[in-house]
Amino acid sequence: MASEIPPEKGTRLHDDVEAGAGSRKHGGFASFLAVEDGVVYKPGLESNPRWYQRLLDAGVEDNGVKPVPVESRTDTRYHNLFTVFSTALLCVLPYVAAAPLASPSILATIPTGMLGTTAFGMSLRDASLTILFFSLLCSIPPAYMGCGGYKTGMRQLVQARYSWGLYIVTLPLLLNAATVTGFTLISAIVGGQTIAAINPGHVSVDVGIIITILIGFGVSFLGFRALHAWERWSWIPNLIALVITVGCGGKFLFNQAETEPVTAPQVVSYAGLIAGYFITFGGTASDYSVYYNPNASRVKIFSYIYMGLLTPSVPLLVLGAAMGGAVPVVPGWADAYSSYGAGGVLAAMLEPAHGFGKFVLVLLALSVLGQLAISMYSIALNLQMLVPIFTKVPRYAFIIVVSVVMIPIGIKVAEQWETSLENFLALIGYWAGCFDAVLLEEFLVFRRRDYATYDHAIWNVGSKLPSGAAALAASLLSMGLVIPGMAEAWYTGPIAEKTGDIGFEMAFFVTGIFYLPFRWFEIRWRGHL
Repeated sequence: MASEIPPEKGTRLHDDVEAGAGSRKHGGFASFLAVEDGVVYKPGLESNPRWYQRLLDAGVEDNGVKPVPVESRTDTRYHNLFTVFSTALLCVLPYVAAAPLASPSILATIPTGMLGTTAFGMSLRDASLTILFFSLLCSIPPAYMGCGGYKTGMRQLVQARYSWGLYIVTLPLLLNAATVTGFTLISAIVGGQTIAAINPGHVSVDVGIIITILIGFGVSFLGFRALHAWERWSWIPNLIALVITVGCGGKFLFNQAETEPVTAPQVVSYAGLIAGYFITFGGTASDYSVYYNPNASRVKIFSYIYMGLLTPSVPLLVLGAAMGGAVPVVPGWADAYSSYGAGGVLAAMLEPAHGFGKFVLVLLALSVLGQLAISMYSIALNLQMLVPIFTKVPRYAFIIVVSVVMIPIGIKVAEQWETSLENFLALIGYWAGCFDAVLLEEFLVFRRRDYATYDHAIWNVGSKLPSGAAALAASLLSMGLVIPGMAEAWYTGPIAEKTGDIGFEMAFFVTGIFYLPFRWFEIRWRGHL
């Protein structure tokens, strides 16, 4: 266990907030463009325009990607870390025209569970055991990475600069933004489609998409506190809707299709899907913990994040597996699944409730808002990191940009591009294994579990940060085994044909193997971490 970070360590800016040690001085227009070395977030330091101060008084989060110093990390409502993840995952994300082996980066719990019995042909027992074991195992990396937020005061991709460098980190930054953006688009589209399906001909899919995105915009616009407040309570209607759905159609779930004995490639492929489902949270986990008191027990913070990921996921994954196993044998479910995916099966389960079932279907459609809100929040933070000057642009401005762009794109994608978007996300989803391996190895091996080595004074100083060459080289070399280990609807590699899909496993472990000597050489060459 690393020692707690004293106020003077990891933050060198107590006396001068806007300029750290060795800061550059600029004049004229250059002073407007420049972001001083080591600048950190300090609330209330500057006098703000009246309109902006009113936004802050209304609860809008002021900070974006600037590190949060120790004295500003005071939140002790640690249970919010449980609800922010559990509520986001306690949702229904059905999909339309989904590929049989779609990437887990675009799926939610119930559809991912259904793939175990529908696409992989496993029995409910075998799928459930695979879900349980690999969920317990694969929730560990993102939960552990999430502890870095409250210990360092840095967002996840800012921490990544301490291994990927100031400039090369742009690559995982763009990949993370693309993955989360695609996930958000699918969420918005499905929410809009479900709203429109309630009263066909009265509410269009386009209107449904707009409604979904605008609600998500409102929560993410306000920022950290509003996000946690929304996630703290919005799980209640989600859970009630799911319980009613199972109560109405659960009797059919005992009718399971007969299956052949499970094979090793089936288990490995489905385990890779479960692994990717959880590991992708490693790119955003710290975004939601940066304001918490760093003196809290790391075991407590880890447990809240871990259980927040695990608690809703396992039951809903198993529910999805049960639904998938019943699809071939329950009358009408096969047609519903082929037309509307998991959403069609849920609608069929609610048929005995008649009109009330439609109301429950509305709640199920709106359950994606928790996921949508945290996704839009992280996308805005990713955009703010793209160019140094963006650090001076208020965080909420990027939320507005994200919302304005997503509405027309979501409407267009809903018309004709679902499959193309899924194939694109399936391709880039493997990057999460590389990313998590680099960040975990950097912290555990090279920084010896000492969060104080994430020095705020150099968070935006390229010459003081690692070059990122070691992380990039290790990740690229891992692709030599990732690609032949992939099994997607549009491509199956020669290794995957014999073993099943092991792309995520290869990305994680091979990157870790290569990163060790590369990073060691870089440290010896440059003379510092």
